[in-house]
Amino acid sequence: MTHTKLRVLDENGYVFLPRLDPPIPEPEFLDLEYMDWKSGGDTNFAPIASAHGDLECAGFWDHGKPDKDGIWTDNALRCPSIVRWVESVGANFGRVRTIKLEPQSYDDALNRIHRDDNNRLNPEGDGWVVRTWVELTDNPDSFMILREERDDPSTESRIPLARGNQYVVDTERLWHVVCHSGHEPRYALIASYESGPELERWIESQLEKVRA
Repeated sequence: MTHTKLRVLDENGYVFLPRLDPPIPEPEFLDLEYMDWKSGGDTNFAPIASAHGDLECAGFWDHGKPDKDGIWTDNALRCPSIVRWVESVGANFGRVRTIKLEPQSYDDALNRIHRDDNNRLNPEGDGWVVRTWVELTDNPDSFMILREERDDPSTESRIPLARGNQYVVDTERLWHVVCHSGHEPRYALIASYESGPELERWIESQLEKVRA
């Protein structure tokens, strides 16, 4: 038995969605409590949902559970628009957090490219855990690097990081990291979701906006 996966991710491992409009208000991510936690660069994270509702960034598996059934932290009280967005997807979510990433070059980013361990302790037959992003600041010259093969640039795709951009990535399949130009930090919302009909319906509803 294998995990349930999203057909929309079969070909490329990611899907780029229409921009969130209106975007998340700045105080809802700037005023959160951030923790010094490094992943893919010089980063800090603000936990909004965690394994047991604590303000910590550890993997859910450290608490003996898969990256699902997240519990809101105290930060959630400060960001109602983010909470509404997360719940509007309608799928089972795990870790929810905002990331603050300091600028880094393309070469520096490639030194930090990685894949995630989203499905540790996730029972076979359950939905495969993937991740969603919403860009909270406007960095149109920065981009997410996605690669099927870590050291093969021919397998590389790039997602632009303009404010409000939304995308879903199978980050256990794809190597990924952000090249962030400019002089100010880049902020984004990252949430883990369990694949299944609920997440598939939400993605399709977003894509319908493009077709309309």
